[in-house]
This record gives sequence, structure tokens and C-alpha cells, in this order.
Amino acid sequence: MNANPFTPTFGKVPPHLAGREEIIDEMGQAFANGPGDPNLSSIIVGARGTGKTALLTCIAEEAASRGWITASVSAMPGMLDDILQRAQEAAEEYLSDSNGVSIREIGIPQILSLQFERKTEESSNWRTKMNRLFKELEALDIGLLITVDEVTVKLDEMVQLASVYQHFVRENKQVALVMAGLPFQVSELVDDSRVSFLRRARRRTLGRLPDSEIENAFLATVEDAGKRIGDDALLRAANAIDGFPYMMQLVGYRSWASSRSDEITANDVERGVHQAVDEFRLGVIETTFGELSPMDVRFCEAMAEDGGASRLSDVATRMGVKSNYASQYKRRLLTAGVIEVSNGFLRFAIPGFGEYVRQR
Repeated sequence: MNANPFTPTFGKVPPHLAGREEIIDEMGQAFANGPGDPNLSSIIVGARGTGKTALLTCIAEEAASRGWITASVSAMPGMLDDILQRAQEAAEEYLSDSNGVSIREIGIPQILSLQFERKTEESSNWRTKMNRLFKELEALDIGLLITVDEVTVKLDEMVQLASVYQHFVRENKQVALVMAGLPFQVSELVDDSRVSFLRRARRRTLGRLPDSEIENAFLATVEDAGKRIGDDALLRAANAIDGFPYMMQLVGYRSWASSRSDEITANDVERGVHQAVDEFRLGVIETTFGELSPMDVRFCEAMAEDGGASRLSDVATRMGVKSNYASQYKRRLLTAGVIEVSNGFLRFAIPGFGEYVRQR
């Protein structure tokens, strides 16, 4: 039996990453260009399930293909030390000497030297330690990509990283910083005056993908893994996925698991969609809904009455407020990645979110 090719697992890169080719290509060119390319400082923004972590992984793979090493971390206490250690670990295969100290002969001079070097290392700050590593990498023309997932301004080390990174850029270090986070987390970070440098970073927003790209990626994933899928089944899957990358992996995984032959049928997809919807609701929708304020919820409830596209004026009327007041919550929900604007109308950006709100 062929292995299930779909990957509804956090951060796992799927066989076909739909709709991200342009970003990956631009990053590849940035690694080839080196210092001065604006794409080397990028922030990936998206709601839960839009594939931010998987894209970070793909960018790291692209960097490796261009001769760069990567230090990939999440924004959490100890992040700076983790970056240094991950970078040193990645550099080991290229550097003939590690940053540690070895003693070939036992004697007083060596012991004194060892004690001095350890004391120097302990007293150095993070920037100095990183500069030592950069010096070794520069001799071999190797760049360093730092990726940070789940950014938050509430972490002091996040602010310190952004502050020090701008010095790396000014010093023409061969370095890149690519971060990813939820829309409101990124907004809080770049709005902080301590890291105003990040406002010039290239911001890439991940949203809903066109059905055509979903269908192409879904079909390619199925066929490359040794199965077939009919047009009706593929259309049903694309409709349920609604342009959301994580939903694509869920629907694909469950539909494949339901299939007992060399073809994924419409019935297989129907069963897969039913399971995927429940998982998506638990993993994405309920978590996102739980972060909303009472007035955010009122705005969503007013939108949900339309069952599709909404006008801001209609939403404000249902809320019993003026349009300029409702606009405040429109901006909040846009920033949170819950809603989006298309052709002047509002719609929910997360598949099934409106239905969830109506059921509540």
C-alpha cells in the first residue's frame, strides 16, 4: 500500500506547496545576491493554517541549495542562545575548528590559556559571540539565515534580536532574517518603537489560494504517490478546502485514508471532508474564536447573517453602531486574519468560520 502523501502535521513540508513558488524563487535570488537584497529581511504573516512554518522550512532548504546555513528557532525564552548553538551546529561541517578549546599538551601555559578563553567567552555578549562565528563563515563565503517562528514583541529577546540584526546588516554581514507570525503578533512587533528597523522588512501575507492552484497541487500530490482522482472528487475537495493550505492537507490525508483502491472517489472525499472539517474546527477555528473580544464576536455574528459577502454598513446596522465605530473592529479582525476584503465586500478568511459563528 502506498504511503499517504498528505502532511497535516505542524511545520511538515508537503510534496507540493501550493501557491508559494514566487516567494521561494525570490528568496533564492536574494541568497544568490547576498547583502543588500531587501528580501533578506522578510516577515511572513498569516492566520493559523496558512502554511507559515512549512514555508519557513522551504526557505531554509532554498538557502542550503545556495550555500547558506540556517539557524531555525521559535520565539521563546533562550532564543538567542538557541540561534547561536543552531548556527554553530550547522557550521560544523564547514569549519575545520569548532568554537571550543582543545588541549593537545598538558601544561601550565595551556591551562592558563584555556581559563582565559573560557572567561572571555563567558563575558562576551550575544552580538560578540555571533561576530566570531560570522568571521569564520565569511572566510568560507557562507551566509547565515536566521528563521524565527511565532514572533511576539512580549519576548525581550525578540526585541534584542531585531536590534542587533540591524547592526549585522550595517556591517555588511552575509546574514538574512526571516520571521513568521500571526497578523496581530506581527503588527504588535513592527509597531514597537524599539524595533522600528523591522518596518522596512519585506512583509509577505499568506492568504487564501485560488482554487486552480489547490486543484493542481492536490492532483499532483495524489498522482505522484500512485493514485488517481476523478474530476468530481477533485472539485469537491477543492470546494471544501476553500483555498486554505492546512485544510488541503487535512482533506487530502483523510480522503486518501478512506480510499481502498487505486482511485480516490467522490465518496472517499466526502468522508474525508467530514473528518477534516471536525479537525479543522478544533485545531484552527475554535482557537482563533477564543482569542476574540466580545465586540469582535458581535461583528462576526453580524457578518455571519449574510452567509457570504457582507457590506460594512449592513454589519454596523446589525450591531446597532455607526459605521466608523464598526470600522475599528473591521481593522482588528483584518489584522487578526479572521476576515478579508474582496471587491469592497467583507468575507471570512478562514473556511467554516462563518458557519461556526452561526451555529453558536
